Amino acid sequence: MSSTARSVSGTLQQRFSVRAFKDDPVPQDVLDDIFRLAQHAPSNCNVQPCRAYVVSGASKDRLKQELVAAVMSGKPANPDFEWNVQYLGVHRERQFGSANALYGAMGIERKDKERRQLAMLRNWQFFGAPHAAFFTMEKYLKMTGAVDLGIYAQTLALLMAERGISSCMQGALGMFPDPAREMFGLPDEVGILFGMSFGYADDEAPANKARTDRVALDTAVRFFG
Repeated sequence: MSSTARSVSGTLQQRFSVRAFKDDPVPQDVLDDIFRLAQHAPSNCNVQPCRAYVVSGASKDRLKQELVAAVMSGKPANPDFEWNVQYLGVHRERQFGSANALYGAMGIERKDKERRQLAMLRNWQFFGAPHAAFFTMEKYLKMTGAVDLGIYAQTLALLMAERGISSCMQGALGMFPDPAREMFGLPDEVGILFGMSFGYADDEAPANKARTDRVALDTAVRFFG
């Protein structure tokens, strides 16, 4: 590991969702190390339900083409799990704030529907990343398994950030699962919950200038003595 490895606190404060990557792949030995360490992520009753599928190179390029074709087909999304939440109140305000930060950094006005749609399509192009991970679990696990997958994915993201590797969590990668399901040979009882694109950030890309804020501590946490 590099001598410039960051502390957990520093990593958390500096990490953000990257939406433009360089072509350079992460060396396989580094990937092996990261995913091996991620096995230490906690899970309910130590059931370790997550199975990650990582695509790179030609497999990634093929899957990207198939995902874009699925999205552009006009057929509705058919996620393996529930993904139709409609945010309300302050959650909706934060959702809009996040979108405004991203599109503002990219110079895309709210009324420019075409450019916004093209920017959205980049989700299924992995934002140009050299790698993407798909997180799967057996469907019967429902919410309990989803919690475990979230913990596992965050562990991966921090391990990557520690090594200067950027990432973006993407619910979008679970919206049109069929091409990935076919590539991975998933049985019916296993579903794709979400995914993550990762690699080395393109620091000059406008999308990577976007930043979002965080709510105040007294809004997020109440301490009882």
